[in-house]
Order: sequence, then C-alpha cells, then structure tokens
Amino acid sequence: MTIATPIATDRLLRLALRIDGVASGALGVGLLALAGVAEDRLGASTALTVSVGIFLVLFGAALVLLAARPRIPPAAVWVIIIGNLGWVAESVILAVSDDLTGLGVALTLAQAAAVLVFADLEYAGLRRAMRR
Repeated sequence: MTIATPIATDRLLRLALRIDGVASGALGVGLLALAGVAEDRLGASTALTVSVGIFLVLFGAALVLLAARPRIPPAAVWVIIIGNLGWVAESVILAVSDDLTGLGVALTLAQAAAVLVFADLEYAGLRRAMRR
C-alpha cells in the first residue's frame, strides 16, 4: 500500500479526525464571536483572531468531511498531522512572544496541547489503518 492509495480506515482515525474537526470549528466560531474583546482579554489583534477563526471553521469542516469518506487517502492524513504539528510550534512561538496576556498565553498553550493530542491520535489511527 502506498501513501497515495486510499485506505479503509479504522474507528480511531475517523474519530480523531471528527473530534479534531469539531474542536477546530468550535474554537473558530468562538474566536469569531469574541473577536472584538479578544484584543483586550487575550492580547491577540482582532485581525489575527478573525483570520484564525475563519481558518479554523473551514479546517474543521474539511476534517469532518474527510472523516466521512469511505476511504481516506493517507497523504491527506499526513498533511493534517504535519499541519497540526506546525500549528503547535507556531502556538508556542506566539505564546512566548510577549504580545499575549496571561490568559492569552494559557489559552494558546492549552489549545496547542489539545492539537498535539489530535496529531498523535491521527498518527496512531493512520498506522493502524495502514497495517490492515
């Protein structure tokens, strides 16, 4: 089986993609809803909050749609895993940049930890699916 061959996935991979998608979408909606107050409370600019919120809503929808496919391309899962790891790295960089408030740092690191768990679950699910 190659990285381009779609795989029939197991429940772990589908569940990880769905939860990642729902959590990403929910965070995106929350950021969009709170964009006006995020600058004061979190230290994040409104432009950043809105941009990230829109991205997360779209990303979350894409993950839910991917999880619903009968066969999932491993390359797509690798893109998500690598993207999630990049997101974690960027979140840590943002958290130590001195621009965020204490609450902003705490929320940024908390969501980074959750994304790291999603990446790990997606990797585990992909490995299990590839062995079948």
